[in-house]
Amino acid sequence: MYRDGANKSLWQAEIKKYSSMAELLNDSYDVVIIGAGITGVTSALNLQKQNRKCLLVESANIGFGTTGGTTAHLNNFFDATYSDVIKDFGLDNAKLLARGGNEAIDIIRQNINAYGIDCGFAEKTGYLFSLDEKQTKELDDIIEASNEAGVPMKEVQENPFPIPYDKIAEVPGQAQFHPIQYIRGLLDQYLAIGGKMIEECRALEVEKQEEELVVITTLGIVKCKNVIYATHIPPGKNVLHFRNAPYRSYALAVKLRNGIYPDALGYDLCEPYHYYRCQEVDGEQYLIAGGEDHKTGETENTEASFQKLEAYVLKYFDVSEIVYRWSSQYYEPVDGLPYIGQLPGNPDNVYVSTGYNGNGMIFGTLGAQILSDLIVHGESAYAQLFSPARVKPVAGFTSFVKENANVVKHLVMDKITVEKIQSLTELNDNEAKVVKYNGETMAVFKDARGRVHVLSHTCTHLGCNVVWNESELSWDCPCHGSRFGIDGEVLTAPAVKGLDKFSPEE
Repeated sequence: MYRDGANKSLWQAEIKKYSSMAELLNDSYDVVIIGAGITGVTSALNLQKQNRKCLLVESANIGFGTTGGTTAHLNNFFDATYSDVIKDFGLDNAKLLARGGNEAIDIIRQNINAYGIDCGFAEKTGYLFSLDEKQTKELDDIIEASNEAGVPMKEVQENPFPIPYDKIAEVPGQAQFHPIQYIRGLLDQYLAIGGKMIEECRALEVEKQEEELVVITTLGIVKCKNVIYATHIPPGKNVLHFRNAPYRSYALAVKLRNGIYPDALGYDLCEPYHYYRCQEVDGEQYLIAGGEDHKTGETENTEASFQKLEAYVLKYFDVSEIVYRWSSQYYEPVDGLPYIGQLPGNPDNVYVSTGYNGNGMIFGTLGAQILSDLIVHGESAYAQLFSPARVKPVAGFTSFVKENANVVKHLVMDKITVEKIQSLTELNDNEAKVVKYNGETMAVFKDARGRVHVLSHTCTHLGCNVVWNESELSWDCPCHGSRFGIDGEVLTAPAVKGLDKFSPEE
């Protein structure tokens, strides 16, 4: 398994393993970066270039998490619309956010040119389109606020995608790339200039001992001056788990019968919305479509989410073959903006970058720049806007209440909705259930060979109950997004300990 799901993504063939040397842990470093997705790899290269001695620690392999499952749109507009940002944070901060989006695309472009990275980078025009009168009013607000924030957006008459629309707006200056080819290029450069990396090494916790930080891992301990959590959501227990809600998004890579692939990025305004683009990989063109997002663990039949997306795409595109399909996880911050900076409740030199919503490639790149500036220079122009310690009494309050009420529901109600079965043999192959058996509550899965995998039903993060994800063959926690494989191993933080295992024979 090269990413955190059973379904293969379009990018997955490019993931490679690097050698892991446990003896690297015996040294001390200026910065330990935890997580080798786009945030971690970019941070490591930025800091190593500025003569900081760095160690990149990855629990699996590069791109294992969301970087290996993204659809890799590069935008200067975001899931949090500029109309919402102006209302909640003010026009000046909306302009700063727009500046950050442009800066992230520039950083990616500069890295590709500087290091000769062949990753299919291309500048594109984006198109937002409404499908009914209600969506058109929303689009009008988006157009007005985007132009006010400094992101040019105007109404046009033609949609490059074969989807009927009520109104459509054009947004120049967007881009796309192959995310794994890109971070591999950055990682090769990082290693070439003396950076160190260790894979298959999970960071469990960070402690402060005198003037140093000690990172405790599954392979030993390592000492350093600074730590960056580039793990999508920080592991362990932290206030940010209550300010970010985990969501799943679904994606397809398909071949079109007519061979005509739109040369643009597209987004509708449905709820949940759908998004489109095309990419050439190994000489083959694909249309990539995504959508049908839902809160992690909230949909029992995840296969139905794929079916809905497939039906939607087949309705508008002449598809000859669905080649890849996969899902991925992201975290939605309660007030719409990421949390990038010092991790609350930790020593001053422990940093985090999380809450990217559906814009991980941009905020991962920008987050790496912000954290590098904070470590090297002690300041960043974006520090206040994205501060993890920020408190906005109005912005995000409704989402905060809704998402955390949802957590309480799962903590309480899931305890009494367990199915009782008399025997594990009642399970069919490739079937999973949460069951009561001999007084124990268990998460049980029988694989295609008839082998039964019996695990604790309780997430090791904060004690919620896990839910089966049939499309990715994982146990997902609906509270804070921890995910576990069929053998109980951690696939996605914030949990750092796997689910307890039971013996079927017992």
